[in-house]
Amino acid sequence: MHLQLLSAEFPVRLRIHSEQALLLDLTALAPQGPGPALMQLMHNLRTQLPALLGDALLELVPSYTSVLIIFDLLKTDHGEIWQKIVSAQMQLFRPEAQTNANKIIELPCYYSVESGPDLAGVAALHQLSLAELVKLHSQQSYQVYAIGFAPGFAYLGFTDPRMNTPRLANPRPVVAAGSVAIADRQTAVYPAASPGGWHLLGNCPLPLFDLHADPMLPFAVGDTVRFVPIERSEFLRLGGQL
Repeated sequence: MHLQLLSAEFPVRLRIHSEQALLLDLTALAPQGPGPALMQLMHNLRTQLPALLGDALLELVPSYTSVLIIFDLLKTDHGEIWQKIVSAQMQLFRPEAQTNANKIIELPCYYSVESGPDLAGVAALHQLSLAELVKLHSQQSYQVYAIGFAPGFAYLGFTDPRMNTPRLANPRPVVAAGSVAIADRQTAVYPAASPGGWHLLGNCPLPLFDLHADPMLPFAVGDTVRFVPIERSEFLRLGGQL
């Protein structure tokens, strides 16, 4: 079930997702698809909605073009949250309200055929040298569009079009922790050993998820990630494993 649009100026839909969750759909605000402007808006919502909804808010789960709002059924309901968002729409959605407080995170990456078994294959597919492929991947700045699949797995976009590569036809049963990978227009780091269907270009020796740390992740949706090429010796010094 969809609730009505906020206004012609802010064509946002709020869909009832479950008995204690609403999905804020921002697709109409981004006709060109996900991009930096929409990520700035996501960051604004991530900082403004907790203040607006108070202790009735249990969790926010942002994605490429939506934000899932999970709330405490004993403290509020769908209608009350919708009314609060309508009342605060100028604060939440106007571009002037957006901030530039997103972090820039640099992740070291050892690009090689021993740490990235698909590096040579992807380079050959696009008629690039290994050095050219590494340069294309590491010179791009990526935004965190969503976090999911596994704790600490951040979907980063977007890769240079010259290296966009479909997912593997046959996913690997096990991908090593720290593997830096690409699929379609996205890149990511596998925070733990798991199955995976992305192409592996290298490995990041830094842990990306710590259940006992605060925060548990080094990044959040809206942050910027850059990969910094390192040599094998530096990779091993930082705790990397092959």
